[in-house]
Amino acid sequence: MKKIPRRIVTGIKNGKSTITEDKTVENVVEHFPNLIISDIWNTQQSPANLNFENKIPNLGFPQTPKNGTYFRYVSIPPDKELGIEIKPNEPHPMMHQTPTLDYIIILSGELYLIVEDGETLLKPGDIVIQRGTNHAWSNRSTEPCIQLAILIDAKKK
Repeated sequence: MKKIPRRIVTGIKNGKSTITEDKTVENVVEHFPNLIISDIWNTQQSPANLNFENKIPNLGFPQTPKNGTYFRYVSIPPDKELGIEIKPNEPHPMMHQTPTLDYIIILSGELYLIVEDGETLLKPGDIVIQRGTNHAWSNRSTEPCIQLAILIDAKKK
């Protein structure tokens, strides 16, 4: 499995700020071939408790805690490596909806954001504000696309 970035966590020791952890992320899974997901951090409430970490399992489709958040690293392989069949004129097989407000940043590669009424090509530095709508990702290139996502529990009014 591919290595992903270091996770550096800060805290307070003897009344001073300190680095409490500095190591390669270990919470990594591969739900589909070459689709690498790591749920790096989460909060269980808002406002967040700065002295608490709850280890969470990586799920293909996250279950963000009520009033909580997920911080997620995702490496999406080219569609041809994913092992799914994309049929013309049918919804993308990975179309899904999460009840969250998501802030997504494309770090490398390129990726199509697909929604029910269209799609757009994303490149490094692009930012997506995903507001609880049906969506899918399609990597039509030959290289993986790396994105960081922060998922925040949300509600529709």
